[in-house]
Amino acid sequence: MKKNEQIISAGIDIGTSTTKLILSRFTLVNTAGTTHVPRIEITEKEIIHKSSIYRTPLLNDTLIDMKAVLRLVEQEYQKAGVRPRDIKTGAIIITGETATKQNAEEMLHFLSEEAGEFLVATAGPDLEGIIAGKGSGACQRSKETGKTIANIDIGGGTANIAVYQAGKLRGTCTLHIGGRLIEFEHDRVKNVSAPVRELLKELRLSVEAGDKVSLDFIGLLQGQWRILVHILQQKITEEGEVLLLGHPPDWKVPIDQIMFSGGVSECIYGQEPISGSYTDIGIYLAKALQDNQDLQSWEWIPPVETVRATVLGAGTQTTHISGATIQVDPARLPLKNLPVHQLDMKRNLDDGSIKVKNAIQQAIQVYDPSLEGKNFALYLTGLPFLRFRDVQQLGNWLLEAYKLQPNQSNPIVIVLQDDLAKVLGQTLQTLKSGRDVICIDQILVEQGDYLDIGNKLQSEVVPVVIKTLAFHS
Repeated sequence: MKKNEQIISAGIDIGTSTTKLILSRFTLVNTAGTTHVPRIEITEKEIIHKSSIYRTPLLNDTLIDMKAVLRLVEQEYQKAGVRPRDIKTGAIIITGETATKQNAEEMLHFLSEEAGEFLVATAGPDLEGIIAGKGSGACQRSKETGKTIANIDIGGGTANIAVYQAGKLRGTCTLHIGGRLIEFEHDRVKNVSAPVRELLKELRLSVEAGDKVSLDFIGLLQGQWRILVHILQQKITEEGEVLLLGHPPDWKVPIDQIMFSGGVSECIYGQEPISGSYTDIGIYLAKALQDNQDLQSWEWIPPVETVRATVLGAGTQTTHISGATIQVDPARLPLKNLPVHQLDMKRNLDDGSIKVKNAIQQAIQVYDPSLEGKNFALYLTGLPFLRFRDVQQLGNWLLEAYKLQPNQSNPIVIVLQDDLAKVLGQTLQTLKSGRDVICIDQILVEQGDYLDIGNKLQSEVVPVVIKTLAFHS
């Protein structure tokens, strides 16, 4: 590698209401020196282009207009003076209701072929919340202050909540609250989404197509924010169950501060207008949110980014070399785009079986919500000193928990903070689970990172590319 190398990364977010793009330039440097094993690290990050905020092009209620999205991307590339072949890494993220469109997966493949080399991920609601919590600055602020911060990312179709404490993810929850759930035409209601119709029944209110804004309409908004307050307090009411998308709130810590991101937060902070007039409930949601006295019981923290919180998840690449004592099945390499799920054992094996099982269940819930058999890498940290029988016990816990995965032909992929990969990997093989094992160590990753694990080298190590979701700071 040259002394310094620069690569361009793109982030594209195709959301329920809006589509936007970010281009970044990263400087890569070999920090190990000429006589050591190369260690490539990113030393500089510079955002070189932010697109306008566009309404997401749709052909109808169930189809994304793929060619129109590509035209927007090409137009922004031209403005920035880059070509698709200049893009070496990044992320295309389809979020909110758009991820449910019939051609969402086709859209990803189409765009990744036309627009550069990408980390391709369709964000489910939990992952979307995690990404937004990093992009808004909530994760970093919690790390700096030690506080517990809930980031509430409100887009067109959902409100994705991610709770961070001292830089660590503590839990997520998603609600059917978003700008496009009631749409307008001129000054009348055009469409009311199914979850909102259910909530209206619970509230004994009526908002129908053709209605003008009324006191019933205001009652609905107040009802939605009352549910949000209860969720932040980890309370589930009958009203709340109607708007819940997926699992209930799963953080176990009280929240100190709240932060808002997403398209509706633009209406709160007024930082950047979206082209065209408002044709949905978003601006009314923002006003009702600001007026809600119960939400004022938490300290409000301004975000670093609002509507661009998720798009700033353009992937960065930094190559690491694993430890030399590892256990891998060469026939299963290379592996690409494995999301990382962290399990911190907190320096003891107490309740280890429960800890391991809960971690695997949560990883499946976040990274394989539709049970399609998508794999992940389990990042084991905070292990105590392990004797031989402890390693065997840990191995048994892992194999039992991994039986929960829907696709049992996937390899078990474990990344360790400590120098234990060979002994744990060989233990897992000895226990004869019938599954291939990839166990590597001396790699520092974080929850939300993605891994590429390359082929084994002559020196018995493997190159590991960590694609960190990169955010403007």
